This record gives sequence, structure tokens and C-alpha cells, in this order.
Amino acid sequence: MYYPEPIAKLIDSFTRLPGIGPKTAARLAFHVLRMEEDNVIDFAKALVSVKRNLFYCSICCNITDTDPCSICQDKSRNETVICVVQETKDLVALERMKEFNGYYHVLQGAISPMEGIGPDQIKIAELLRRLGDDTVKELILATNPNIEGEATAMYLSRLIKPFGIRVTRIAHGLPVGGDLEYADEVTLSKALEGRRELD
Repeated sequence: MYYPEPIAKLIDSFTRLPGIGPKTAARLAFHVLRMEEDNVIDFAKALVSVKRNLFYCSICCNITDTDPCSICQDKSRNETVICVVQETKDLVALERMKEFNGYYHVLQGAISPMEGIGPDQIKIAELLRRLGDDTVKELILATNPNIEGEATAMYLSRLIKPFGIRVTRIAHGLPVGGDLEYADEVTLSKALEGRRELD
């Protein structure tokens, strides 16, 4: 290595993050070197805190620092609807919209045989436990519109139908402001499938 060991270790640590190559890792490492010591210590404490102080909510499997999480504690929400998402960041995106007032269930992944991820490796058993009583009337499947997300949605749909719960899937299609000519065939196909009657 051309770098002193502390910098080399920091560069190596940054390259373990997704989407960070050696050049970006070196740029980040040298940025840290130029930072004030107090800011570096705060940054290091934040990293350690994320690992030590966060865990899964015992109800919805969202990442939280309180159990149950703040959403599951909110009694003003509609308890008859659960929206199933893959990751906490998906839940945050839906919450930012301020349109959905039900509860969530975070799978913490998606079924992906290519990566060796089966139904037992994600939080499906926890979801089924929540459906034990007759409270939930609708399950909205908001998994990602890719192969893994679709496979997970289909699996859950088949698994949950016998419960007598309405299972719906979020619509997929063209983004607002998009042009048809730039859309791929799958997106156009999903947009046609999800068409609805105009009022």
C-alpha cells in the first residue's frame, strides 16, 4: 500500500459500503482526515450508535430505538390495514407522502433464490402472527417492482388468501411527467394493466 496504515484501513472500510469504489473511498478517507477532530468523533459515535441502539420492532419489524416503534404505538392509525414493504427506507418513503394511515410490516428483504434468500430468511412468520385475529381486513403489498419484489408479492398473496383477507398490490407504471417514448416495455405493460376508469 502507498498509504500509511490508518488511511489504508479507512479506505478499505469505506470500500465495504455499497456503491463505493477505491477512488471514492480514498476521497472520503482524505475528507475525514481534513475534518475537525470533534466532527470525526461525532461521526464515529453515530456509526457505533446505529449498531448498538437499533433493533427490530417486535410488532412490525421496522428498525427502531423503542419497542414497539412509534408507528405501532400510534393508536390513531387504521388497524384494519397493513402495508407490507421490503425495507425501512420504503416505509419512510410512504410515510413522507402523508396519505397512508394504516400500519406497516417490514420484511427486511425479499425472496431471491439467486442470492439464497428464501421465505424463512425474511420476516414472513412475524407477519403471519399478526394476522391471527380478525382485525386486519386488507394487506397492501408494496414490495419493489423488480423480480424479487414481484416473487415476494406473489408468494405472500398465495399464502394469505386462505386467511380471507383482501390482498392488494400497489400500482406500477409511468411516473408523473414521464414520456411514453422513454418507458421500457415492462413499465408500459404494468401501466396498461393498472389502468382505471376516469371519473
